Amino acid sequence: MESGYAHPEVLVDVPWMATHLNDPDVRLVEVDVSPATYDKGHIPGAVLWNAYTDLRGDSYRPASDEEITSLLSRSGILPETTVVFYGYGGVLGFWLMKMYGHRDVRLLNGNRDSWKQAGHDWTTAKPAIEPAHYPTVREDGDLIASRTDLVDDIGKQANLLLDVRSRAEYIGENFWPSGAPYDTGRAGRIPGALHVPVDAVRSENGAYVGMDALRAMFEEKRVGADRSIITYCTIGNRAGQAWFVLKYLLGYPDVRVYYGSWVEWGMLPESAVAVGEN
Repeated sequence: MESGYAHPEVLVDVPWMATHLNDPDVRLVEVDVSPATYDKGHIPGAVLWNAYTDLRGDSYRPASDEEITSLLSRSGILPETTVVFYGYGGVLGFWLMKMYGHRDVRLLNGNRDSWKQAGHDWTTAKPAIEPAHYPTVREDGDLIASRTDLVDDIGKQANLLLDVRSRAEYIGENFWPSGAPYDTGRAGRIPGALHVPVDAVRSENGAYVGMDALRAMFEEKRVGADRSIITYCTIGNRAGQAWFVLKYLLGYPDVRVYYGSWVEWGMLPESAVAVGEN
């Protein structure tokens, strides 16, 4: 795939997915925030990971290592499996697998509708998956940042903290992307965070925009490859998107995701919160 990206090998297109539908060494995974879209129709053989119930636990906290190990095992995934993600939260699945050290992880370069638009049919049948035994996973500390890391960094600015949510979320008008209220949480941002909305990294068909446009988008905000960068959003999906672009498309060496993101930070009364314009 000619692109100029630092690691184009992690992106696949619809023809590649169609060719590998019956490959026993490939597992397709659709990631979304509910089963509704998947249940109406999905790529044949794909399993669903629910970003809320599978990848997070009680009070939206990230799922434990044991829960992720169980998810991988019941999804029929082994350490040597090529795992290909697509859907609303596909990049979150990609980041998660890399964070747990899985070797071969790929991402559809386009939205889920590109499958249908290419003339392929959906299926409503859920695949019969033979459970596997995935070894117990362990987090890679080079790819994830904790709330403690961010608390310790406030005022020091050793890391470049990127808030990649919408402007309304960043300035404290909305807690959730939809604007829906959240009774126990506070809207706003982590003090010192730089605002770089991530929506513009993809074109209308869901494919990533060109290398020059991506580089300009971040360099305009002085987000350079020489900095240690931590991204965050609301539940980690958009933060994973920014991480993927910076690390795999632009080749930045030191990028982490604060997976707890605003759904953790904004719920805790002791968290420092900034609101309004810079």
